[in-house]
Amino acid sequence: MAWSKLGSLFSFLKFQGILQRLRQQQQQQGPPQSERATEAAKRAEYPIRTYGTKVAWNHLHDWLILMLLVIIEVGLFVIHPFYRFVGKDMMGDLRYPMKDNTVPLWAVPIYSVLLPICVSIFFYYRRKDVYDLHHSVLGLLFAVLITAVITDAIKDAVGRPRPDFFWRCFPDGKDVYDKWGNVVCHGNKADIKEGHKSFPSGHASWSFAGLGYLSLYLAGKIHTFDRQGHITKLCITVIPLLAASLVAVSRVDDYWHHWNDVFAGGFLGLVVSAFCYRQFFPNPYDDDGWGPYAYFDALLEELSDNNGDGAAQTTNQLTAHPNMGVHIVNQTQGSKGDSDYGPSSRLDDIELGRR
Repeated sequence: MAWSKLGSLFSFLKFQGILQRLRQQQQQQGPPQSERATEAAKRAEYPIRTYGTKVAWNHLHDWLILMLLVIIEVGLFVIHPFYRFVGKDMMGDLRYPMKDNTVPLWAVPIYSVLLPICVSIFFYYRRKDVYDLHHSVLGLLFAVLITAVITDAIKDAVGRPRPDFFWRCFPDGKDVYDKWGNVVCHGNKADIKEGHKSFPSGHASWSFAGLGYLSLYLAGKIHTFDRQGHITKLCITVIPLLAASLVAVSRVDDYWHHWNDVFAGGFLGLVVSAFCYRQFFPNPYDDDGWGPYAYFDALLEELSDNNGDGAAQTTNQLTAHPNMGVHIVNQTQGSKGDSDYGPSSRLDDIELGRR
């Protein structure tokens, strides 16, 4: 038993020695890498004035599809939902009082769309990257509009009554039914129409689509998953999700939705936001998760143009680091001068800036 403990001690000391050697190697490579990162960061600015028109024109069809989604969403909001059969024995769960919205409808686009756009603009002024600004806004709008279209399409198709449907249908409290036992409403037509749109929750789906997208965007920008163990970054990332959850809970508290309406809406918005985010950005836990795919493609194209006149064949390797710098390692075949810098730690397995 004593010999086994002694062996474990020697293994631990050996492990510590390996770690110490690795730290010394990183310190020795520090100065040249930081100089290269600073030089690359200066070259990697893509302002709106120079590149904005090009980026927008390349995604013209995407903006046209967004306009089509807006038209579809307006049509789904205007049409009448399916008027589902509501019998007298079902009224036990539909007699909750009518209340005003804790979170009004006009506030939903403000915190789910305008707030994330403001955050994207903030990061643009820090890095002057039009690719990041354009793709973050485009992905956000796709996430919200796709979620809205799916939500309202299901609302109109299902026609589930809201928890306060009784008072929408019979504002005077006198219920009337036909010979088949279905309700004969005599309330306000707009209230009755809105009373058949319980499933899923639009507030919840919009909130988790916009704020869920913002949470992913922040996680990549502030390097939440950089394996450094900074809980503050995690808290910042969770704040948008917490806000969306509170909005969803308010819908149940206001008796506008059943709990499963809210759950389905939140799940729908979160899934769509994740898919839309990944169309333009790597995973937030990737080393290059702070920038869109298009940024790395543009940088590689610029580097290949600058190095195209050389006689030697050059391989450009990029490394994204938490300081938002990019390390460029030029390894010229047949040359010994560049052998002092080892290969980059992460671009051995990506091509054209993509994992």
